[in-house]
Amino acid sequence: MATLQETIEVDVPVSTAYNQWTQFESFPEFMKGVESVEQIDETSLHFRTDIAGVRREYNAQITEQLPDRRIAWVSTDKPRNAGEVTFESLGPEHSRVTVAVEWEPEGLVEKAGSAVGAVSHRISADLKRFKHFIESRGIETGAWRSAVDHGEVEETEEEAGFAANAPAHHAHLHHASPQPPHAPTPSPQRPAGVDPFIDDAEPSDPS
Repeated sequence: MATLQETIEVDVPVSTAYNQWTQFESFPEFMKGVESVEQIDETSLHFRTDIAGVRREYNAQITEQLPDRRIAWVSTDKPRNAGEVTFESLGPEHSRVTVAVEWEPEGLVEKAGSAVGAVSHRISADLKRFKHFIESRGIETGAWRSAVDHGEVEETEEEAGFAANAPAHHAHLHHASPQPPHAPTPSPQRPAGVDPFIDDAEPSDPS
């Protein structure tokens, strides 16, 4: 399998960068090679891609997810691929995002060295688009703060603590529709509720 890795630094808190990556259906907004992502359930995805001139559809499963640190996935059918995105805080408003991908080239076009280079270039370009996307917004489009271990969803300590200590009006907002402007808008299968990292006094989405 070919292994590729690209890194970029972004001027947003690590929680903001991570939260945006949990919103898989938003990937086409900054990933040129991804035509669409359908969230089937909390850990199952369906991708439609066009990378290096090769169009593919495949299913993938989120295998590991640790808030503000790591998201890992593996395809469940062909084309075979796997990877992870890691997040590192470099300061209150600065973080590093690293994407590592393993994929199994199929056919003469994908097995050519130039195709591997094209995919590496695409990942680098997509990360630059992500940087522009999240820095221009200044806030994530949604958030999902649960953890995933070996493909199984687990409640994090921060979720449990927030749910136990949430004021009554926050509990009400969890079921309200639509959510107030400061609350991230999640994909339907990944309800964010009210994100404990976003304060009620925060201004509306700058975009």
